[in-house]
Amino acid sequence: MTGATATTLNSGATTSILVFAVAVWLIQIISFWKVFTKAGQAGILAIIPIVNLVILMKIINRSGWFALLFFLPIANIVWLFISNIELAKKFGKGAGFGVLMTFIPVIGYPILGFGDATYNANA
Repeated sequence: MTGATATTLNSGATTSILVFAVAVWLIQIISFWKVFTKAGQAGILAIIPIVNLVILMKIINRSGWFALLFFLPIANIVWLFISNIELAKKFGKGAGFGVLMTFIPVIGYPILGFGDATYNANA
């Protein structure tokens, strides 16, 4: 292959990856917005970094200070599992669904946000 052809192929692959990444990001943002709305929070807060973590803690009936755990190495992984499982339970789903939300959020959050699950703060 010539240099120009290789560059064109790389450019096309890079563009495809970028388009895919933006699509996944948009799905996540819209789904997170919908989850916030279902939980009685302002959806716009889902797109504000750090604020969305504080509101997520509020949704799962935790102090906003728990959001700091997302910034501590190792603790952030453990806390991600715990918070997603608690969020799933607030919407009437099981712990397995919370694990799905952790490993494949692009599937879990849209199901939670656009499905028939309803928020129960006392769950």
